[in-house]
Amino acid sequence: MGYIENYNEWLSSAELDGEQKARLVAMTDDERKEAFYAPLEFGTAGMRGVLDMGTNRMNVFSVRRATKGLADWICTLGREAMDRGVVISYDTRRCSSLFAIESAKVLAAEDIAVYLFEGVRPVPMCSFAIRKLGTIAGIMITASHNPKIYNGYKVYGEDGAQMSPESTDKVVDFISKTPYFGINEISADITAQGIKGLDGAKVADKITVIGKAIDDAYFDTIMKLSLSPDAVKERGKDVRIVYTPVHGTGYMPVTTVLGRMGITVNVVKEQADPDTEFSTVRVPNPEEADTLKMGVELANRIGSDIVIGTDPDADRMGVAVRGGDGEFVLLNGNQIGVLLLNYILLRKKETGALPSNGAIVKTIVTTELARLVANSYGVTTFDVLTGFKFIGEKIKEWEESGEYTYIFGFEESYGSLVGTHARDKDAVVAAMMFAEMVCYFEGRGLSVYGVLQDIFKQYGYFVERAKSITFGGLDGMQKMRNIMQELRDTVFIKLADTNVVAQSDFVEGITTCFDEDGAKKKSIDLPKTNALKLHLEGGDWICVRPSGTEPKLKFYVATSQPTAEEAYQKAEAYLKYMSEMIDEK
Repeated sequence: MGYIENYNEWLSSAELDGEQKARLVAMTDDERKEAFYAPLEFGTAGMRGVLDMGTNRMNVFSVRRATKGLADWICTLGREAMDRGVVISYDTRRCSSLFAIESAKVLAAEDIAVYLFEGVRPVPMCSFAIRKLGTIAGIMITASHNPKIYNGYKVYGEDGAQMSPESTDKVVDFISKTPYFGINEISADITAQGIKGLDGAKVADKITVIGKAIDDAYFDTIMKLSLSPDAVKERGKDVRIVYTPVHGTGYMPVTTVLGRMGITVNVVKEQADPDTEFSTVRVPNPEEADTLKMGVELANRIGSDIVIGTDPDADRMGVAVRGGDGEFVLLNGNQIGVLLLNYILLRKKETGALPSNGAIVKTIVTTELARLVANSYGVTTFDVLTGFKFIGEKIKEWEESGEYTYIFGFEESYGSLVGTHARDKDAVVAAMMFAEMVCYFEGRGLSVYGVLQDIFKQYGYFVERAKSITFGGLDGMQKMRNIMQELRDTVFIKLADTNVVAQSDFVEGITTCFDEDGAKKKSIDLPKTNALKLHLEGGDWICVRPSGTEPKLKFYVATSQPTAEEAYQKAEAYLKYMSEMIDEK
């Protein structure tokens, strides 16, 4: 059906209330096109979109439809899978608790057990609960660090990682056969406020509330990851860590674990409470300097050198540290990851806990500095595609084979995982480990900023930059695909005065290497994905890929130079070259 037919079907549905119908009537023709031209895409990262009425929007009807598709897939797995059930968690966004409860009611109507958190919980605690309770799947209602007008729906497999592409394809097949209306739900008067504090209670047939018992098990587990308890005991009460949850789910778990460790934490009070409007920030993204502005102001008032922020679903952590000139510097995801990696390997070596078959995992767009640091400790580095589920797959693979011992995994996009208790990014553990690292280095008269500079001096100044270009309109996704095809069809010789030595096409699964003897091809041992990576002289690289959830083309540039000034200049040159080339297309 076209967008007009889809729109009219919704307008005539008896399931819409007066407010929902009024919204449809008020839509302009352009709004109708955007909202109804297609279903909201459901991929391995679930679905994410603007909150509004329509097939291409996040609303109770799209959530029920997705949940019915998930339920139908679970039912094909048999009675045991249905009884194992599904964990459901949600963040502090608009409609998050509503979508969580609607999902629970749909699953229960299909005779599938549900474990619904009694209040907001972050991504890592959802992932942990799936593994702890042995459920067949999990649902996390979140749009991560997107603006307030967004929400999303992430699905997890039984291992606690985001659902595999193979299972996702099966779920999508069921979703595509499911109408938006006429989906059965149990008739139960369940509200987020009504289930708060009912840990372990059944609020309806098949729906069990979970909370404190899982929380405590999670905290007990991650506390065991501590590497420097003596340093924390010595310095924990004296360090001045500033923390902001940016109105998200991180407040309870981050303050709890730091409190249990004995580390003093100063919370930005104005950003402590849940707020669906994220009213104190432009966007609830701790990667952005202005999002941490209130934290920096508090740090300056109390004389702190460290500001930590987590995004609404607490799977990403941003950090600002006081630099050499006394002003705060915002660290990027690569720098945060390398600092944590260096600290973890250092402490494991010092305590004799570094495994002989240790390995770390990073994505193909994450800094190569991590590999150099890992190599210096005799630790192997593995590259995977973007998406933390691929890091989770490596953990599972090594647990089964014993070939390697997982130590740490991270992405350039501010997400990392210490430990194997979860299979997705965990900013709670990252905040715990970063605060502990501060105690350790301060006890030795070192600053975090100084440690980072020492790493650069040892291995070279690594600078990585990223940029996204959004393609609007109904044909935005197709424009993006066309540009990606043009780029893959191009043989690059030189970029910003630097020779291209190899070109990796992840759609074809082939890397073409260029040397004096011509072009040589070798296969890429990774799943196929729509990405292109250009390898330049000196180890520099550029990667281009489309977003999996939005009509955005993302490109990343990375360079290593003898000085910071040279590195930033080179990165800017690469960024300018790529921007101009894509604009031309």
